[in-house]
Amino acid sequence: MGIVYAKDKSHGIQAPKINYDDCDSVETREINLEGVRARVDRIHINGLARTKNDYVEGAVQDLFQAVDFQDVLLKAHTVRNKLNSLGCFQNIGVFIDTSKGAKATPEGLEVTFYVRELKRVIGGINTQVGENEGSLVIGLRAPNMFGRGERVQTEFSYGSKNTNNFNVSFIKPFTGKRSPVFSSSIYQATSEWPSSGYKQVDLGLILDFGLHSWPLIKHNFQWDVAIRDLSVLTKGSSFAIREESGVSLKSALRHILSVDVRDDNIFPSCGSLFKYTTEFAGAGGDVGFVKNDVFLQTNYSLFSDCVVQASANAGILNSLGNDWRLGLMDMYYLGGPLSLRGFRMRGVGPHSEGDALGSTWFWGSGLHLFTPLPFRPGKGGFGELFRTHLFVNAGNIGNFEGEEAFVEKVKTNIRVAYGIGLAMRLGQMARIEINYCFPHSFQETDLSQPGVQFGIGVQFL
Repeated sequence: MGIVYAKDKSHGIQAPKINYDDCDSVETREINLEGVRARVDRIHINGLARTKNDYVEGAVQDLFQAVDFQDVLLKAHTVRNKLNSLGCFQNIGVFIDTSKGAKATPEGLEVTFYVRELKRVIGGINTQVGENEGSLVIGLRAPNMFGRGERVQTEFSYGSKNTNNFNVSFIKPFTGKRSPVFSSSIYQATSEWPSSGYKQVDLGLILDFGLHSWPLIKHNFQWDVAIRDLSVLTKGSSFAIREESGVSLKSALRHILSVDVRDDNIFPSCGSLFKYTTEFAGAGGDVGFVKNDVFLQTNYSLFSDCVVQASANAGILNSLGNDWRLGLMDMYYLGGPLSLRGFRMRGVGPHSEGDALGSTWFWGSGLHLFTPLPFRPGKGGFGELFRTHLFVNAGNIGNFEGEEAFVEKVKTNIRVAYGIGLAMRLGQMARIEINYCFPHSFQETDLSQPGVQFGIGVQFL
């Protein structure tokens, strides 16, 4: 980016027409932009209507620190990205000119940003993928309501497995180097879990405050309070599920720490993802527990788009005591195409009459090899959406019961499965996997699923 090519021109003489077929004969010279001294005297932002001046001032201040023309270009690009992240504009253009006026300096420049603000109301219909199902999402939002990036949005989604969600949210970003954002959301979520024989309806409120302690380290602090109604899904649901039926009130404080340095969300070739969640339920309500989850993924490129990926996931759940409820909705489950392949959804661990009951701890791991399609058909085009997939999964799940040491429980009865398959990218939204699975180690109570298994989602183990 530090080199441009400029044609020589004669001053005061009309420029001749150029035959572009003979461009090779046109004399060119290199200009090293690092050697061109420059500074920014003025910054203009044209197109502001609802947006307040003080909200955009912080995003452009870095331009005044530029010391040469290349630095001006780099900082102008950075400022453009900052302006785009404010959530106020749909188009941003940049124009750089020499400084004019009485206060202009010999090396001075004026940088103008031409912006076009978002409409007052925006609606849309799209699809969303997660937890091995697809959803139709209908959304409506009002961006930049008060001129400083505030927005109100509402969404309704209906999933292919009879899940539906409705929420109304208010989001307020703040300026500053830590990129703080506050949001509040009122939601109603309905989900059905045939593998456990119950239906869950949540009505609640989430308050979230997010910030970056370092550029790549993000924190979210949440308070989640919800009225939860658990009911049997069918007449054949087990007695253990019927015992858990009823209404509970959960009030939880949650901290989410995440670090994502991968080069891509769907098919990363390098980088790692780390996510750690701590949840304390018992700040009101009748549900009480402490829950800790960790997820780690790392990627290493071998050669020619061949990538080795290793991932691990684990969690521990501790009840606050007999005076607090700890139900099926808070337990850990293992098994399925997004976690432990080769087993049915929630197919690993304690069951009652075929219904998964969940456990208070689990761990899972995966080792994968992603390669391009054999002979690279569609290279540089449609074929780049696909990867062949070799994998080995291992994991375990259980409860804190009995006198057996916890470490021994973790190492005993480990489930293992391996297989081969095909993975396909769905834009930056999700990926699809079609795998042929071979369960290797499992227990009699587990529900294994040898053969073809289909999975769709964002985060796979």
